[in-house]
Amino acid sequence: MKQGIHPEIKNTKVVCTGCGNTFETLSVKENIAVSICNECHPFFTGTKKLIDSEGRIQKFEKRYKEAKDKQEQHKEKKKKK
Repeated sequence: MKQGIHPEIKNTKVVCTGCGNTFETLSVKENIAVSICNECHPFFTGTKKLIDSEGRIQKFEKRYKEAKDKQEQHKEKKKKK
């Protein structure tokens, strides 16, 4: 192998910004920050997280209820005629 062309590998501290978990590995960088790790990722933890930050489910249910109410009102009008 040629001397001086390979990067120096050193112990690196990896920090998860999602859960705060830390561990050490080998890398050419000194510190690594990741947003999700094996301690908080749903695939490894076996938990499902439904994130509904905008209330999409409630918006859909409201819209569906309004449409159903309009449909019932239309049926009542037809019966009166």
